[in-house]
Amino acid sequence: MQSEQSRPELFNRFVDTFTEASHPEFMAMSGGEALLRPALVKNLALKARASGTKSSVLSGLFFARKPGIPKSIKSAIDAVDHFSVSMDAFHEREVPRSNVFTVLNQLLDEGKHLSLHIAGEREDDPYLDDLVNLVQKRFGKRIPMLVNTLSPFGRAKTFFIQTASPSTTTVEASPCTMAAWPVVGFDGVVAACGNDNLIGRVPSHLRLGDIRIHSWADIRSRCVDNAMQIALRTYGPEYLQTKFGSQGKTGCKGYCDTCINLDAQDAIQVGVSSQMLKPGARILGDSVVDLQLELGAVGFAKRYSHPRFAELVLLGA
Repeated sequence: MQSEQSRPELFNRFVDTFTEASHPEFMAMSGGEALLRPALVKNLALKARASGTKSSVLSGLFFARKPGIPKSIKSAIDAVDHFSVSMDAFHEREVPRSNVFTVLNQLLDEGKHLSLHIAGEREDDPYLDDLVNLVQKRFGKRIPMLVNTLSPFGRAKTFFIQTASPSTTTVEASPCTMAAWPVVGFDGVVAACGNDNLIGRVPSHLRLGDIRIHSWADIRSRCVDNAMQIALRTYGPEYLQTKFGSQGKTGCKGYCDTCINLDAQDAIQVGVSSQMLKPGARILGDSVVDLQLELGAVGFAKRYSHPRFAELVLLGA
């Protein structure tokens, strides 16, 4: 409750730069717990809709420890186009599962579009099968689910014993789909992806701007046209490190850590800029994006969440 909190004007001003001609297709609000500021969530959702942007909010349902949905929070939920709920063993220590299901049932009956974000401790965690089966037993196929497992990012770093990644001699291109999702931090700095390790310390090559001074059009242009962003979406960070890094060093720190540390080497910046000026670079980048889009939601879920449950993202359609 003592975490940093920026004034609402910061976010309102940025969403005011959305126009009918230039706006994100979708605006997701999360946290932390976004619904601790329900008036701000509601206002941002309504402002976004005026330009043609759809919105969602992700919540841990802290308010569901007591019966009923508080009026201010219900107003915020009603304002967004989609409402997502986090469920995992940690949330369930605070909010009973039965209370969550009561809220879901009420919102479904009102016609609200819902989804669940479910996390387990590991891929074979019995919690996942138990919860997924119970949700389907209770709600049928009405609620899509994105199922994941904990990873050593953000606060969850302390849950894991870090082991060194094995060294590799050959690194193949592995495009980053996440380098196409501008994320506004609590401080107004916009990162090129949502990795929690970027919070409060976005390296220069992943920094798309600051909503204190930049508009949505500025952020979009930097995301779409910046050479490093295109290269990450085309080749991935480990390939860039291997090809352009000093002494051919491979990206042995891991995929995301390699990306975060790319800005420490000027040679990579120069090499990427030169590579992306080549005539076919943009065409190749666009082709990679098209191939990923062809894989659809299930293909995305298989790569970035628990693959065994990937098909569940299509429920509720």
